[in-house]
Amino acid sequence: MKEFGGYLELDQYHGKEYYPHFISLNCGRNCLAFLIESRKIEKVYLPYFLCDSVKHICQKYGVMSEHYHIDAAFKPVFKKILKESEFLYVVNYYGQLNDDYLKHLKARYSNLILDYTQAFFQKPIENIDTIFTCRKYFGLADGAYLSTDCMPVREYPVDVSYDRMSFILGRYEHPASEFYEEYVKNNDYFNSQPIKYTSRLTKNLLKGIDYDFVKKRREENFDYLHYRLGGKNQLSIKRPEGPFSYPFLTENGYTIRKYLQDRNIYVAMLWPEVREICNEKMTEYRLASDILPLPIDQRYDQNDMRIIADTVLELVSIYN
Repeated sequence: MKEFGGYLELDQYHGKEYYPHFISLNCGRNCLAFLIESRKIEKVYLPYFLCDSVKHICQKYGVMSEHYHIDAAFKPVFKKILKESEFLYVVNYYGQLNDDYLKHLKARYSNLILDYTQAFFQKPIENIDTIFTCRKYFGLADGAYLSTDCMPVREYPVDVSYDRMSFILGRYEHPASEFYEEYVKNNDYFNSQPIKYTSRLTKNLLKGIDYDFVKKRREENFDYLHYRLGGKNQLSIKRPEGPFSYPFLTENGYTIRKYLQDRNIYVAMLWPEVREICNEKMTEYRLASDILPLPIDQRYDQNDMRIIADTVLELVSIYN
């Protein structure tokens, strides 16, 4: 029964989500689970350069998986012919795979799943299943979108996230280190979670985001770092729409990352488990070890980028 009066809760926002017509689920990995159920997938080819959580979803749903390599431009090195129940899982790393190339892949491999975790603002291509993750771009505890023509094969519950927001709210007023354990706990939470629709709280918060500002600020920050660091970046990259981060590849990036942390510049090693399943001669090992995904998100301005660029250049000059 509806309540009237009493104290006020969080206001209801009246903006629009960026992808209001897509299927909205609790996390990116469960977008894959949704596709596994809906498309009756039996095998998925996964890149070595990827988080273990995707492979775990395949195992959880009884789907076979097999790894393939990527090249230095983040493109799949894959020549197999897919069977009807087999799918190729392609990650759009740092938004570096453009629409023309992805359409080419779709023409060659009709059973394609695109992971846009690092390309939230790159609009999906028609008739290609595409996964977007909100948590990597915005201060949220859950949330993902799936662009697909699949229909759900059963009813799914709605997630509840109010009790997992403390690390988001806490970091707004205190250093991130004070809430890091809760952040990790929230990430681990999804390992055991079934497919759910995005929580009402997160859906509301997604309507309150200034997407134009976020996209523009990320692009401006990327451009500044590329101006300062592009000449020393061993990756050949372009600025995508609303970039995820600035991927800077350098010799001894693994070591430089530690010294950046000493300067309060926290640069994650994305998917450290890659170093465990790949040897040092593999492209993926080098990418996992030495790419520094420098922060360029909406919290920062050009002055912040200047500090980051100055620090990176100083450390590169010392350790290379």
